[in-house]
Amino acid sequence: MLYIVPTPVGNLEDITFRALRVLREVDLVLAEDTRTTSILLKHYDIHTPLRSHHKFNEHVTASGVVQELLSGKQIALVSDAGTPAISDPGFLLVREAVCAGVEVQCLPGATAFVPALVDSALPNDRFFFEGFLPQKKGRQTRLKQLAELDHTFILYESPFRLQKTLEQLAEYAGGARRASVSREISKVHEQTVRGTLSELAEYFRQTPPKGEIVICVGSEEI
Repeated sequence: MLYIVPTPVGNLEDITFRALRVLREVDLVLAEDTRTTSILLKHYDIHTPLRSHHKFNEHVTASGVVQELLSGKQIALVSDAGTPAISDPGFLLVREAVCAGVEVQCLPGATAFVPALVDSALPNDRFFFEGFLPQKKGRQTRLKQLAELDHTFILYESPFRLQKTLEQLAEYAGGARRASVSREISKVHEQTVRGTLSELAEYFRQTPPKGEIVICVGSEEI
């Protein structure tokens, strides 16, 4: 069995009893960064062996992991925060495991964009999750496509690129478009700032952000 186990995006208490049980019982935990995951495991007194599995090695390690699964091992996959394969490593391993006939279970749990979407106060009956924008090739084309959506769309962004992204969103989607920026979700300094894209761009120009960023952009103007 391959278990896909969501882990907290901030507060270590944001994990299910089932996730903790699985992490204790499996033979191996594959982690995006073993240093990050070791903090979580130590907090809950879990001593399961850890191994690195990240975007730089998953292309060459996935097949070997599948062979371990076929030999009878129980393995859990975690990312640094949230649900694996959602803008994080995991898809390649899940695909290879399924193709090999290995049973895969994804546990329900934390992911950053859901609380950000609800906190945004933007319509959420229909929404589009984009994840990270292309950094170079295809970026402008994708921004133009997103601007044409008639429902809320969601982006992940780093604090270092937030300013540029907000300015580009204002350019392509319109500066009066309603939006929100959430950062440090479920952590001590959690913050959601709401306003127009132009207002948000100005706010973060004056207040450089820290932490992981989720941007929600509505389809209406203020």
